[in-house]
Order: sequence, then C-alpha cells, then structure tokens
Amino acid sequence: MSFVIYVNGLVMMFFAALMALVAFIFPRTGSIFLESAMLVGLLGLLLAMATASTLRQVSRLHTFILTTSVWLTAAFVGAVPFYIFGFSAVDAMFEAMSGVTTTGSTIISGLDKTPRGILIWRAMLQSIGGVGFIVTGIALLPILKVGGMQLFRTESSDKDEKELTSATKFASATLIIYAVLIFLCFLIYLIGGMNFFDAAIHAMTTVATGGFSNYDASFGYFQSAFLQWACTGFMILGALPFVYYIRIFSRGTFKSEQVATLLFSFAIVIFLTTVWLISTGDYAVFDALRLAAFNVVSIVTTTGYNTSDYVAWGPFAVVAFFVLTAVGGCTGSTSGGVKTMRWIIFFHALRNQLKGLYSPHSVTKIRYEGAIIDPSVVSGVIGFFTVFLISFGAIALLLTLDGLDFQTATSGALTALANVGPGIGPIIGPSGNFAELSDFVKTVLCAAMYLGRLEIVTIYVLLTATFWRELHA
Repeated sequence: MSFVIYVNGLVMMFFAALMALVAFIFPRTGSIFLESAMLVGLLGLLLAMATASTLRQVSRLHTFILTTSVWLTAAFVGAVPFYIFGFSAVDAMFEAMSGVTTTGSTIISGLDKTPRGILIWRAMLQSIGGVGFIVTGIALLPILKVGGMQLFRTESSDKDEKELTSATKFASATLIIYAVLIFLCFLIYLIGGMNFFDAAIHAMTTVATGGFSNYDASFGYFQSAFLQWACTGFMILGALPFVYYIRIFSRGTFKSEQVATLLFSFAIVIFLTTVWLISTGDYAVFDALRLAAFNVVSIVTTTGYNTSDYVAWGPFAVVAFFVLTAVGGCTGSTSGGVKTMRWIIFFHALRNQLKGLYSPHSVTKIRYEGAIIDPSVVSGVIGFFTVFLISFGAIALLLTLDGLDFQTATSGALTALANVGPGIGPIIGPSGNFAELSDFVKTVLCAAMYLGRLEIVTIYVLLTATFWRELHA
C-alpha cells in the first residue's frame, strides 16, 4: 500500500504545480490557486516523503487500488480551487469530478462572466483526465481484464510496443500524439476566428472529448460552419484509439475493425438525423447535415458540446440521442461510454447465439480483428453489459427518490455513467445545467461519473470480500 500512497502524493504535487501555473498566468484568481497549491502540494509532499523509503513491488491486486485511488485523488484535489472560490463542497466536487472524468456536466451558470482562471482550470482538468484515461486504458485496464479489455492489449500493444522497443517509449508516443492533436486543434480554431483563450479552452476539451466550454451556449456560441466542422473532426480524432495512430506511423496500416465500425455508425446515424431535420422543413440540406454531424458525433464520442437544443428537434431526436449516450468511442481513446469494441463483440456473440437456434450442431468461433476471441473475453464483455445495465437502473432509481421526473432521472443516470455531459429534458438537457439539482442527486451523479470512468467493474471488484482476502493473503 505504500506505493499507492506514494503515487497519490506525486499526483497531488503535480496538481499543485499546475495550480501555481494558473495563479501566475491569471492574477485575478491568483490567491485562490496559490492557496490551493500550497495546501495540496504540502500534503502531497508529506505523503510521498512518508512512504518513499517503504516502497515495494506492486501486485496486480494493488493495481486495482492504485487505479481507483488516483482518479479519486485527482477529483478531490481538483475541487480545492472551486471550493476556495466559493462553491459549496458538493458543487466543487461535482465540477471537479465532471472535469477529470471528462464528463462535461456543469453546475456553473453564467460561464461567460466566470473568471478566466476558473475556466482554464476546468479545461485543464479535462485535458488531464483525457490523457489519464488513455494511459489507464492502454496500460492498466487490459491487465485488470475489465470487461474484455485484455483483448485491447492483445490487439494493440503487443506488436506496437515491440516496434517502439519499450513500454516507456510507447507511453511517450501516446502523450506526444495527444499533445500534437491539441496543438493542431488550437491552431485550426485560431484560423477559424477564435481568440487565443477560447481556442486554448476548446482545443483541450475537444481532443479530451470532455465538452467544457467557457460559454453558456457551449460550442453554439460560435456561429461558424468552419469551426463546427473542425470541432466535429477533432472530436472524432479524440475518439479513435491512440494506438491506432501509433500503428499508422509505425506500420503504415489503417486497418481496424473498431475504427471502421465507429465511422460507419457515424455515417448511418448522421444520415438518418439529417433526413429527419430536412423533413421538418426548418433546415436547408447543408445546415441539417452540419447540425446532425456535430451533435451526433458530440454525443457518441461523449464530448457533450452542443450547437442547438436537439431535444427540440422532435421525438426521433430525443430517442436517438438518449440511445447514443451509451455508445461511446473506441477503446484506448479519451471517450467514455460502453466503447465500440464491446459493442462489436456483443453483436458477434448475439449473432452466434441466434445462429445456434436454427443450427444447434454448428460450431462457430467469435472473431475480432480476424483472430478468434477467447471465451473469457466474451464473458467479460457480457458481464460488463450486465453490470452497466444494473448500475444504470440503480442510479436512476436513486435519482427518482429525490423527486426527479423519469426523463431527468434516466438521462441523468445514463449521461453520468457514460461520461457524456448533457442529458435530456428541460433541466439537464443541452440548454440547461445541473445547478438546480439537490446535493443528494449531485453526490449520486459524482459517484456515477467516477464509476463510469473506471469502467464500472474495477470499482465493484474492490467491494468484494474475496479481493481483500487475497490482498492480505
């Protein structure tokens, strides 16, 4: 456990350094961030110094604790500036948890008038959370075999790590790609007419598929077709596996069943949504296509930006966007949700099950990326879907206990668990926020965001008595 505490201490010191940087750049909120940096940095230093001399080799079971504790520490530490700024403890934690999990839900009304230091801190939390989840998805979750994630390690990192000679270089390449995408997005936004601050905020939160904006109107503040198409493209880039980019540069291959499936799904849903918008008679063809593409991609990639209140598009849009909330981008990306890889395996398994009904003596193997999948992977995926649905139902039920209507409770539970951001309905829909909700509801949603970002099963493992018996064995 000493290693777990040591790493969490280092994480706190890292956040303290970022707070000091924000204090230097934005003097209006300088005292808030300096005070936060001193508090967080001192505590992190004490934890690291107290455990540095007792470090031991980390077991697989300790990895579970390390993975879950680091994200919780990041959220608590990230909440400190919000609390000192004047948020309640629950609101500060909600905003920080939404940031580090790249969910994008917010309790802030009047973003246009909020101090720049607070706005940049929100964006930085999402940027850190985005790259943090890439590293978690590539390095830790496959080892923990969470919901079939071991398949992702087999699929991606075996060959690519050999080509890059070490896991360290592999991780470094991932971080470089992430930084390059943010920089390119920043430049494109500047070219499209954003000022320096707006471009920085939205570049970080676009590639991180987080969706925090510094305007109440979200990305709809920018009435520019160029900027909206650019954002659509970079949201897609953030939702692709980062090992896919490494594979392109190292082996020159673009083949990926997961990527092809995601892009094909985008094309189908965007087409149907565009046709629906045109049929209403309110939109021209290219306007309908732009609106459909931006908002569909934003929800599927779990970014959560919006350019209009898609709930007002009619019943088709309401149902479609509710369903899309759970889809998610690719495994090994910054996106939340169920993930494309799991959907592929789930439908392959379902097809084989249906085939067995009319051809019971046939023996078929489930394949992914051309390779036969181990039955344990399929079991992991089915188990993940089961736990996801049970968690969704339980969270929605808890929200109704506070008096929320069915639409708000179900969409709130799903958007938090899938780390999307906006829900459905007049309260938490794309034109609203989460400020009106009670502290109880916000606390439940914080837990749901945390649960979803850690792939659900990781957290539940820690709640079993078997885990703790094996840990102390």
